[in-house]
Amino acid sequence: MTPPDRYALVGHPVAHSKSPVIHSTFAAQTGQHLTYERLLAPLDGFVATVRTFFEQGGMGLNVTLPFKLEAHALADTLSERARAAGAVNTLKITDGNILGDNTDGAGLVTDIERNAGIALKGKRILLLGAGGAARGALLPLLHAGPISLTIANRSQEKASALAHEFAAHGNIDISGFSALQGEFDVIINATSASLSNELPQVQASIFSSATFAYDMMYGKEPTVFMKFAEQQGATVRDGLGMLVEQAAESFYLWRGVRPETAKIFSELRATLT
Repeated sequence: MTPPDRYALVGHPVAHSKSPVIHSTFAAQTGQHLTYERLLAPLDGFVATVRTFFEQGGMGLNVTLPFKLEAHALADTLSERARAAGAVNTLKITDGNILGDNTDGAGLVTDIERNAGIALKGKRILLLGAGGAARGALLPLLHAGPISLTIANRSQEKASALAHEFAAHGNIDISGFSALQGEFDVIINATSASLSNELPQVQASIFSSATFAYDMMYGKEPTVFMKFAEQQGATVRDGLGMLVEQAAESFYLWRGVRPETAKIFSELRATLT
């Protein structure tokens, strides 16, 4: 019998990752003959770990912290969204050529539009944060066709630099957190504030009962951002679906088959502690 194709998640740490469960479920569902493992790379040994994996016949990798920038530098070819994001979370090798892609933003947009049922075209979008998570989301968000997109950040200079970098892809407004005015249709928290149970310093007035508020973080309980948004009447959602959908996008890049995500999303939700 032909041995299964090998895929893995590479990072440091990786023990907590749900990726093996997600991709094993996708493989079983779509009839793909593959294995998916966790690959712990030394902090100073990412490139050697990746090259060894591919030399031994591995076909694709997901890349998690802290190696997304190194993966971007390692790739021989970059997708448009990986170039825009400046980071890579998916590697695929074909005839010795390593392709780097970034599926995070696509996963975000798919979760909002398909799973939450919120069309982004013509919407007023506010993106909180100007770091790596925001950068990875920008191009897919702009491609979705919002009427406006505002980046707000504690450092307005950082938001301005990011907006300038993406100016060719669409019109982007910038703001500090405290200077935000008016209501938004969609507010996406791409800051790391939820990790420390903190709230970005935004006013309640930017939310309304018509606002959809999305936190890229996820957990068993709603984040402090979600609770605050909900208190203002907004509809809220966390980032678990983004995790599943970015994995589905990676799977499609590797295998040419797009898996269904609803079942594994429900199963993961039930296991969160």
